[in-house]
Amino acid sequence: MNKLDDIVSLCKRRGFIFQGSDVYGGMAGTWDFGPLGTSLKKNIMDAWWKFFVEDRTDMYGLDAAIIMNPRTWVASGHTATFADPLVECKECKSRFRADKIADNINESVTTEEFHATHTKCPVCGKENWGPIRKFNMMFSTHVGAVLPGDDKEVSEKNIAYLRPETAQGIFVNYKNVLDTFYPNLPFGIAQQGKAFRNEISPRDFILRDRECSQMEIEYFVHPDTWEENFEKMRALSHEFLENILGLPKEEIHELEVPEADRAHYSKRTIDFMFDYPNGEEELMGLAYRTDFDLSNIARESGKSMEYRDKQTGETFIPHVIEPSIGVERLILAVISNAYTEDEINGEKRIVLKLSENLAPFKFCVSPLLKNKPELVSKAKEVYDILKKKYSHVTWDDSGNIGKRYRKQDEIGTPKCIVIDFDTLEDNTVTIRDRDTTEQTRVNIANL
Repeated sequence: MNKLDDIVSLCKRRGFIFQGSDVYGGMAGTWDFGPLGTSLKKNIMDAWWKFFVEDRTDMYGLDAAIIMNPRTWVASGHTATFADPLVECKECKSRFRADKIADNINESVTTEEFHATHTKCPVCGKENWGPIRKFNMMFSTHVGAVLPGDDKEVSEKNIAYLRPETAQGIFVNYKNVLDTFYPNLPFGIAQQGKAFRNEISPRDFILRDRECSQMEIEYFVHPDTWEENFEKMRALSHEFLENILGLPKEEIHELEVPEADRAHYSKRTIDFMFDYPNGEEELMGLAYRTDFDLSNIARESGKSMEYRDKQTGETFIPHVIEPSIGVERLILAVISNAYTEDEINGEKRIVLKLSENLAPFKFCVSPLLKNKPELVSKAKEVYDILKKKYSHVTWDDSGNIGKRYRKQDEIGTPKCIVIDFDTLEDNTVTIRDRDTTEQTRVNIANL
């Protein structure tokens, strides 16, 4: 079993992440976050929001609708260009994203280039491929009353899409924020929320899925200052990943994306890559979107997207720097980095070395013996004190104390607090450290 398999097993066993609709056999590319996974996800998203929004004076938060006017995706270019190269095996009829099953090709691969790789089908092992076809990844739906038998014109008039990115919700509200808050340039609008991409072949656990959460900022700047603001956001991204989330600097790599591989809206993109258990994969992106989106919105809507400088009176359409992170990719990076196997007194131990600001629980409180009412009563007293002070506190009185320690190690709880018979005498408790397993006595008043 490789490390990714171990992580998937731990996530299911301990209630971090489950296969979506598992009771019905699952649904590919969808995942449900259990109690601990929900807490970890919230802690990561809260850390991002605090770092990039709450601790700054030039950021504004937003929560836009998931289903938007379909003209949004015409203006953004997604209707025409948001597509992956799909290829079908003629033997077993399996379908794949061509650039993910063949080496040394990219998203713009042609049929001839793909066939020249002599790639065999991952399912049947044959080499008998059809032509490359472009597959638009947006999920479509119908808004309003569309009935079976309605003609094509009625059906198309009501078509809409689940958003493939949160960015367009920001761009369509740029003018609203401008007119209500009158911000000075540069300023940013941040949003966290769901995005949907109909991946041809979702894979690698939560790394590539069909429904994900995104955290994006559109940072509006003067066209002449995009390079310096790009570098500032680049440095901030490293600071967040390394100092706030604790990801190792040596496992984060920058990839300057060549023009042929950049998104249609980007003039420059850096992908922050991470050493996942299955290899180096994209963790987040930093893109210079120029004035592509605002200019297209102005053209499609007929409404001005210009900004007027308060000091000089100059009017122009701002350019945009965009840091974009998929939350699930970030969660997998955090768990992968934290997942550790070691030995304690000759016994194998799995421990999730999550930083205290991310761990689902900061403390676990336990009575040494659950059949001793005086210990249970005192332990509940300590639990109530910590719960009011720290919130993220759990209770565990199942099994012996060693098994409790192993369970808390696996879910990443930094400190275990045990109430024993000495506690009844001197009001001190045992605090056991997750990473070192060292134990110290501390007075309850000093917790």
